[in-house]
Amino acid sequence: MEDRWNKTVRLPDGSTETVQSAAHGKGLRWRARYVDENGKEHAKGFGRKADAQNWLNKQVSDQVTGTWTDPALSAVTFGEMADRWIATKAVRAPKTVAGYRSLLDTIVLPHWKDIPLREVRFEDLQVWIASLSVDGSVRFEGKGLSASRVRQAHQLVGAVLRFAVKAKHLPANPAEGVELPSIPETEQRYLTHEQLHRVAVAAGRHRTLVLVLGYCGLRFGEAAALKVSNVDTEAGRIRVARSVTYVRKQGQLEGPTKGKQSRTVPVPAFLNALLKTEIKGRAPDELLFPPTRGDKWLTLGQARYSFQKATAAVDGCAGVRMHDLRHTCAALAIRSGANIKVVQRLLGHKSAVLTLDRYGHLYPDDLDAVAAAFDAAAGTAADALRTAAPLKPVRPPRKGA
Repeated sequence: MEDRWNKTVRLPDGSTETVQSAAHGKGLRWRARYVDENGKEHAKGFGRKADAQNWLNKQVSDQVTGTWTDPALSAVTFGEMADRWIATKAVRAPKTVAGYRSLLDTIVLPHWKDIPLREVRFEDLQVWIASLSVDGSVRFEGKGLSASRVRQAHQLVGAVLRFAVKAKHLPANPAEGVELPSIPETEQRYLTHEQLHRVAVAAGRHRTLVLVLGYCGLRFGEAAALKVSNVDTEAGRIRVARSVTYVRKQGQLEGPTKGKQSRTVPVPAFLNALLKTEIKGRAPDELLFPPTRGDKWLTLGQARYSFQKATAAVDGCAGVRMHDLRHTCAALAIRSGANIKVVQRLLGHKSAVLTLDRYGHLYPDDLDAVAAAFDAAAGTAADALRTAAPLKPVRPPRKGA
């Protein structure tokens, strides 16, 4: 620590004396200095010695505890850090990266772009998150965002700030612990076997597509990418290895499946016979479900047009979405006795936990079976007690024994 207003000089007789420096009365009197872990010197001026000492003590303490950050690094704006973060996501699926970019441009950056990282505080993040639900973002003022969209925005901000922490721009992530809106539970629609067949027939040229989605559990993009060679009618299997996804400003792109793992799904005999008829004489590299017009692959819009007309024509199916066919496959598999691991493999989920979270409620009979087993065991135990010889009473021990 240095007193800028005074300096110590050595007199001719060898003694020292404190005299005023050339900077006396100019600027802040006390200057604290330290050297960081990289050998770089940092200095800051203060009006009071106590303040200078407290600041210096904190810098040294933060270096010892590993929470110190370079002031120059924490001055980087959130927008600049977000650009660095998203540049590291180039290996992600194009649709995922496009989703990040959309969130940044429409919701996050309009508010946080020019704010230095050191000024991003927990309380400000909490107020901002709450305002998104009520007032929306700068781009969508007056219209609150859905709970799902608000959570996505928070996750993205948190990811950028975690990146900043790892890069030593921040000592801690201020986005941790922010209270988020609850996502309302949405009712999933499931078709019965009869409804599924009626919708398939009403869908016309997309009949087989509807049946494949409803009985094989494919995502629409996975079905759109299927080629004739992916269908093995001898074994009654479909190999799911690719998926087609629409990406904003880029159009349809083909890539790996959502879980980046191929899988083989079983095909019911009646559907296998239908597929055998439809692929007969077709080249192996032809699309199983070709587009209805000039697109390279069948689009969701093309399939949805005939599907919505079909669901509207079948009693009890109005409003069913095409993605509900995937839910239908899970429900029908569970009703047929499939365990959760089988359903997981059928749908291509990364873990059985995800499958349980989404479809575990479709296993209510297991609870009834447990209750029935308990009831039977309890009855057997009661009968055994009635027929067993009476037990001799146990006498209490004598005092002093």
